[in-house]
Amino acid sequence: MTQNRPTPVTSTLAPPPAGPYSSALVVGDLLFVSGHGPFGPDRQRLGTTFVEQAHVVLDNIEHLAKEAGTSLAHTVRLGAFLSDLAYFDEWNQVCAERLTEPYPTRTTVPVVLPRFDIEIDAVIWIPAEAS
Repeated sequence: MTQNRPTPVTSTLAPPPAGPYSSALVVGDLLFVSGHGPFGPDRQRLGTTFVEQAHVVLDNIEHLAKEAGTSLAHTVRLGAFLSDLAYFDEWNQVCAERLTEPYPTRTTVPVVLPRFDIEIDAVIWIPAEAS
């Protein structure tokens, strides 16, 4: 897919942006996904535990990836923002369950988050055969 400008990607299964930004953009053969928290399409928070919230966020990213013709299996970079580094081991376990080798590059940092425990952004490769 050759393009001259970024192409926005949305999914009815993932929450819409809460401000003036795109949920995700395709640029060349890469999908750039904005930071997502554990919210449903209606912007209601989902998940009570850290692990549940992490899975909700990865599900949202997966929905956007599918709309762009790719999947989490092609993730090249993840940025995870945790409300507490005490969740780091649980985050590693979720990554081991949901991601495949070669594992993406990753950054995990503690931040102050309002009402939830994890936010994730991603860069996902769109293989040529997917276009």
